[in-house]
Amino acid sequence: MTPSSVDRPQMYVEEFEQLAHHAPETVRLEFIRGKVGVKPVPNGNHGEIIRWLQKQCMQHVPEAWLYPEQGLKVEQYRKGRARPDGALAPEEYFLGQGEWADAKGVLMAVEVTSADSDANARDRLEKPDGYAAVGVPVYLLIDRDDHLVYVFSEPEGGKYRNVVNQPFGGRVDLPVPVGFSLETEKLKDFAD
Repeated sequence: MTPSSVDRPQMYVEEFEQLAHHAPETVRLEFIRGKVGVKPVPNGNHGEIIRWLQKQCMQHVPEAWLYPEQGLKVEQYRKGRARPDGALAPEEYFLGQGEWADAKGVLMAVEVTSADSDANARDRLEKPDGYAAVGVPVYLLIDRDDHLVYVFSEPEGGKYRNVVNQPFGGRVDLPVPVGFSLETEKLKDFAD
């Protein structure tokens, strides 16, 4: 049996952090399951979804903020590095933590799919496992390809035990510690 990339990563996490730190602004790098991935730079509709979601979070969870593009240490033993589109955390949680912060205080990680070939593996498979492995209570995936909103919750043993989805236009409940219902009708305007 051939060892997986987790057993034999492309590089050490310290090497990745140095590479990511020196990458040009037009590139977003992540290190998940022992391999380097390139995350596309968001387009206007992607940015509007994050703006819309920030507003919803401000109204319903005023003691927290949806931080865009905050680097997080993910996966077992913190060997992964992800840059979610949004990380809902208490105000000032990331103060002094640097580019790659501890994910244990994050209430919700958010990803919005982009039109790239790696979106399926990265956003739908690898990142849920990474976020669950470090105990992020809620993972919200806004899937612009399929016009669905996924809510992953109840992390246990590196996986989310509960996954629900709703088409754009429906209502999804974001469980505690987020604790509010998200009306998704507006996402139809940002789908492309």
